[in-house]
Amino acid sequence: MSNHHNNGSRASETEQMAPSQCLKVFIQRDYSEGTVVKFQTRFPQELEGRINREDFEHTINTLNGHFAEAEKASCSTYCEGCLACITAYLIYVCKETHYEKCLRKVSKFIAEENERIYHPKGLIVTDPSLRGLRVLEISCLDRPPNA
Repeated sequence: MSNHHNNGSRASETEQMAPSQCLKVFIQRDYSEGTVVKFQTRFPQELEGRINREDFEHTINTLNGHFAEAEKASCSTYCEGCLACITAYLIYVCKETHYEKCLRKVSKFIAEENERIYHPKGLIVTDPSLRGLRVLEISCLDRPPNA
């Protein structure tokens, strides 16, 4: 429950860093395998010359891996669901769900990638949970290198 408050402060921090007038590139969800959270790996033309294709693909593939882990059913997730039903979902007042833990990993990964790869190149990747897991938003803070 505490991570919901952290997302709000992280949202305002990201919004302050990315002005509304800057170029925004949206990576759409890939629904070819159903409704699981998975983003398209196609390299957007708007990022050409701004970032290496390999860095972009690493980011997308790692994010897709984290979301696949979050969606994966296991014995512990089934037990977590049963325990939630038995306790009328009161267990979630004091325990984080498996999905929330994975979303926290995604947020941490995005922050690390921004610091290591994207910020030095004038880009910001917005945590997809701040956009309802619909899109992955990449904001370009500066002008293209050849403009």
